[in-house]
Amino acid sequence: MIARPPSVQPGLASFRTKLLIAMMLVVTAVTALALFFSQRNVATNVKRDLEREFQGELAWFHSVQEIRHAALAERCRALARRSRIHAALEDNALDLLYPSARDELVDVMDGGQQESWEPVAHAFHARFYRFLDSRGAVITPRDDRDVGPLRPAEEAQLALRTAPDQPQTGYLRRNAGAAGETVDEVIAMPIISTESGQPVAALVLGFKPIALPAKSATPGMISGIWTQGLLHLPASSEADRAILAKRLTQELAAADHAEHSFPIEVGGSPSLLFYLRLNPGSLFPPAYEVCIYPLTDSLARQQRLLWQFSGAGAVLLLGAFIASHILSRRLSVPVEKLAVDSEENRTQRQRAEAELELTHEELQRSARFSADASHQLKTPVTVLRAGLEELLAGEKLSGEVREEVATLVHQTFRLTSVIEDLLLLSRMDAGRLQLNPAPVDLVHLIAGWLDDLGALPDPLELTLETDYPDAVFIEGEKRYTTLILQNLLENARKYNRPGGRIRIGIKVEDGWAVLVIGNTGAAIPASAQEHIFQRFHRGVIGENLPGHGLGLNLARELARLHRGDLRLARSDADWTEFEARFRLAPPTPATPNRAA
Repeated sequence: MIARPPSVQPGLASFRTKLLIAMMLVVTAVTALALFFSQRNVATNVKRDLEREFQGELAWFHSVQEIRHAALAERCRALARRSRIHAALEDNALDLLYPSARDELVDVMDGGQQESWEPVAHAFHARFYRFLDSRGAVITPRDDRDVGPLRPAEEAQLALRTAPDQPQTGYLRRNAGAAGETVDEVIAMPIISTESGQPVAALVLGFKPIALPAKSATPGMISGIWTQGLLHLPASSEADRAILAKRLTQELAAADHAEHSFPIEVGGSPSLLFYLRLNPGSLFPPAYEVCIYPLTDSLARQQRLLWQFSGAGAVLLLGAFIASHILSRRLSVPVEKLAVDSEENRTQRQRAEAELELTHEELQRSARFSADASHQLKTPVTVLRAGLEELLAGEKLSGEVREEVATLVHQTFRLTSVIEDLLLLSRMDAGRLQLNPAPVDLVHLIAGWLDDLGALPDPLELTLETDYPDAVFIEGEKRYTTLILQNLLENARKYNRPGGRIRIGIKVEDGWAVLVIGNTGAAIPASAQEHIFQRFHRGVIGENLPGHGLGLNLARELARLHRGDLRLARSDADWTEFEARFRLAPPTPATPNRAA
């Protein structure tokens, strides 16, 4: 049993604490977001309910207004068609206009008696009436006892730019600034000439505005009318009216909405102000119905809900803390095991890295030894060959001695070849062999080596078979590509049998040039096939043949250095075949097509 490393304990405790804190942070964040969105949702619902209630009341208000306006319009049209009023206007007998209209409008007027106003919303009694001429100016009556009294400033507000051709609605402030300040609804009905069809005058009547029903409104709600920058809101103080009128004027100047709402403080209490245009498209100054909803009860309800949510959140956090503590202990168990395994793996990795470092150093020393040994051997071998060649050139040697000396000279050449191969391998092992790739015609190199082999004596009488195109350009360095071909072709010749054959073929496929060299002869045993590319390995079939066991290893390393490969494709039934792969050179305008 492997003991747990003591250094892991603090890390595991820290992980468990961090996991617990992370879980608590997640739960706290989720709870806080839930509280925030719940509170905002409650506030949104309250505001939506208030707007729905306000819109419902305004819909009722508009329906009553439309009914009254339709009735008044029909009544006024009937009055305007009275011959006496028409005659006074068309004959320009304006001194007879009001006396003629007195009898016609007696049932509409309430005699100016304010106390006689009917409290019902659909009352049709007018508080005053006036006539406008064709230019929209007010025709002032001589006696206002029967037409309703108006101050000169109030009467001047009834004037329009021109006589209207459609009914117009406006609102008139009366007794402005006084204790009995009121707002009257004004309806201007055009009087159309029977001859020209154009408006020749207008009848203006003033009525008590229809008020929103207090019984259906939200408790504490107050309503009034805003017109000409002033707010008529009797239920509020003068200071509050001034603040509300200023804020409403700013809102309307910033965005001319027909209806809108915004929060505001009234008397130190948060409220919601709704406004709606009462006379859209009218020639009279714009007027707005203004309703103020106190939000004190709504905010108190939201506060209670917030405390309830907070209590529920506290309970949830407590439960989450307990659950997180339990879960963190359970979830940390696999981590503890992983930490132990990781510590063991780390120890093994450090040990493997140390061994790998030692192996690397040994390989470096081996490569340096091979390079140094090769350099050191080249000089004495060269001196030995020169001495033997000088001795061989003498005339005092007998035939047998001369043959022995010639054999020694040949062995010095073999030794030089081994030294050159070892030096090349040591440079590759040390990573110091750099290639300068360029397009190389593989077919041309093969043809050159075949010419060299053809010049040598051939005691085996071998048959040569070739199958390749006129030119195949690969990406490589000519010197080392030639060395690969030399080793493969010499092996195919050396390990062949009398009367055998050598076959050389090149296939081009998917950006690769595949060189296949096969020869007859004894097959390589299956047990030896995996070792043929090892250095200094000589199989059973090559024991009596000259060689030093470096050719195939050197050829494969050079092929891989060219980003290709060399492998034994097959060796059975009197046939052995090697396959070398080279990357094709990219086509360039300077690359010629050459025949083999």
